[in-house]
Amino acid sequence: MTTLTSYSSCLKDSTSFGLSHSAPAYVYNRTHTRWRSPQAAVIPNMHLPMRSYEVKNRTNVDDIKSLRLITAIKTPYLPDGRFDLEAYDALVNMQINGGAEGVIVGGTTGEGQLMTWDEHIMLIGHTVNCFGGDIKVIGNTGSNSTREAIHASEQGFAVGMHAALHINPYYGKTSMEGLIAHFESVLSMGPTIIYNVPSRTSQDIPPHVMHSVAENANLAGVKECMGNERIKQYTDKGIVTWSGNDDECHDSRWSYGATGVISVISNLVPRLIQQLMFKGKNPSLNAKLMPLMKWLFKEPNPIGLNTALAQLGVVRPIFRLPYVPLPVDRRIEFVQIVDEIGRENFVGDADVQILDDDDFIMLGRY
Repeated sequence: MTTLTSYSSCLKDSTSFGLSHSAPAYVYNRTHTRWRSPQAAVIPNMHLPMRSYEVKNRTNVDDIKSLRLITAIKTPYLPDGRFDLEAYDALVNMQINGGAEGVIVGGTTGEGQLMTWDEHIMLIGHTVNCFGGDIKVIGNTGSNSTREAIHASEQGFAVGMHAALHINPYYGKTSMEGLIAHFESVLSMGPTIIYNVPSRTSQDIPPHVMHSVAENANLAGVKECMGNERIKQYTDKGIVTWSGNDDECHDSRWSYGATGVISVISNLVPRLIQQLMFKGKNPSLNAKLMPLMKWLFKEPNPIGLNTALAQLGVVRPIFRLPYVPLPVDRRIEFVQIVDEIGRENFVGDADVQILDDDDFIMLGRY
């Protein structure tokens, strides 16, 4: 009787039959009666989607801890509301060329809160497959539901992300013991950055909670928005910390021990923020950027960023509601700021424009 056996066991004889490694994963054999599934090829240093536990083992937490400039990347849209992946790829390439070492995909800046989970995981996987060899991909898979956060993180790691970003449960807030239980549950999935931004969650993550979860080997660090004194509390204890406030990141890095920044403004001027994080103290450059930082956050992020990128011509002027563009006087002010800092320092090649109200598209259904 003719039966099948493993192709891998016959590789040593393949040259005599003129077989290549792309030959079918079986041969005929008249003695063996048991079929054995072929083993998948293992290709070192290739960024491929894997099972979550394989990615967890492959991803080095220390690699995440060393990142100095992580950009919370913007998500651009087409007129029908779908992702504009061509513009998105260009934005990520601008970050790579500008010296960013990581991107947060689908964070607050990237409007993960306006995405379905299918969109969310697709964009993480797309970023991994296109850029995972050049930049660390950190997927925002946080949720106020522990079940959803675990499931999204499992999917994110399965498509290859290097680390997860997790916020504390918002709106339906929990106790301090609940915070610890939530973070311990998601930390089991793989390398994780915890994000503390009470202005959005209405609940601070206090130091004793962070000190507790810091014992978990999968904690890469914390994105902290509660100021430099809080950052120093963590860095003094050896907890890796990134500033979550662009207007504080220079001092956070060079005076309070922060490893770097998770930045919004680097979407616009990545090379200048790279200088702030890599080249030592530079108060004059920091002061030069301060008007842009203040302009960017007069309204809740990402309203200012979306408006600015549209005026720079690198994304279409399309907003998913409830976000709407800044009014025309603020758009004029942005053009003046660009002229003062220098157009060459900003992303894109087109001249900065003052867009009319009619140039913008606001989408309520997409």
